[in-house]
Amino acid sequence: MPANILFLRKTLIALTGLFLCVFLVVHLSANAILLLPNDLASELYNSYSHTLRENPLITVVAYVLYLSIIIHAVVALLITIQNKKAKPTKYVMNKSQQNSSWYSRNMGVLGTLILIFIIVHLANFWARIKLGIGEDVNIDANGYKDVFSVTYELFQNIWFVLFYSILSIPLAFHLYHGLKSGFKTLGFYHKKGLRILARISLVYALVMGIGFGIIPIIVYITVHLKQTE
Repeated sequence: MPANILFLRKTLIALTGLFLCVFLVVHLSANAILLLPNDLASELYNSYSHTLRENPLITVVAYVLYLSIIIHAVVALLITIQNKKAKPTKYVMNKSQQNSSWYSRNMGVLGTLILIFIIVHLANFWARIKLGIGEDVNIDANGYKDVFSVTYELFQNIWFVLFYSILSIPLAFHLYHGLKSGFKTLGFYHKKGLRILARISLVYALVMGIGFGIIPIIVYITVHLKQTE
């Protein structure tokens, strides 16, 4: 593969990946609303969701988000296929385990798990709330779709909670390596900033992984504790 095409593909992955990283910060901030007292959380969460659906600017950003996910996944798949074609034979003296981390060698696997998570997530939230597929979504006292209740119902299903929480682990690994690689591709990952950017990537990945993984567990436990009172 010509070097300029490979560089273009890596740049596309880096740019879309960084955009998705910014989105995840916003998304996790919204999920944190679920940890507030129910009455306050319900009003804020439904108001927030309504703003996302009705604001024209946010709508444009949403389409950019969908496009970024598709581009990121497709280009990553192309690079993975190309890399396998370039190395059809595994050498006996292969020291890849000594020269790279497990998650860097398995970004394709991690990415596939995350894509499965995104599909399940969209099917349970986006398809029902945005497209009206499945059960109708109730309207709250302010006239907004009761997205809070939809979320709480799903987070009372132990299997969904486990699925959501367990897949936050590959998410964290993928974000850690992906963010470091993105910085490097875009030219920010030089020797002076090596440790700083590596730490930023690690902290970001931990916050995202723990945040997305623990909120469903907290909601599940909180709801069931209230039921036993």
